[in-house]
Amino acid sequence: MSRKARTTKTVGAYSAGYGGKYVFNLYALKRVPAGGKAGDVDHYANTRAVVIEGKWIQIGLAFEKAGCGARPHTHPNEQFNFVLKGTLMADIAGKKTMKVPAGSVVYFPANVVHRTYATPEEDVIFYVVKDLSHGIAGRPVDRSGSGAHYVSNRGAAKAGREHLSRRKN
Repeated sequence: MSRKARTTKTVGAYSAGYGGKYVFNLYALKRVPAGGKAGDVDHYANTRAVVIEGKWIQIGLAFEKAGCGARPHTHPNEQFNFVLKGTLMADIAGKKTMKVPAGSVVYFPANVVHRTYATPEEDVIFYVVKDLSHGIAGRPVDRSGSGAHYVSNRGAAKAGREHLSRRKN
């Protein structure tokens, strides 16, 4: 099945139902950037995900390296993340950082500033569900740079690893 056979909102996403394809092995399929394209002003996370789009919803199996995550961003679609492995940390609408361990679900309302990141101890795998009013990636709040969020083993941001390279004029 050609992955580009039917237009998807997310570049590289698979189309559910296209060509009779209804069953997908999420661990075996190609992952795409789920936090914007590296080097682009909209790049805010290095998260990689297998994304499958239906007519009204999209799902993804997302992979986040230990200590890595997303800078604050928004998107016009609601989102649920179900953590399968590891612990995700979540900041939503300025609330105190919440711990989302394996077996837990976290909800992100549409158009609300949020960020997530894996604890420094281990990688995180989470299942994403979003409505299809927008693609898998959002838009960073701070668009003056490009790059993901990183934390050290002590939980503080590592100096020099923010990767917020300034745009070239």
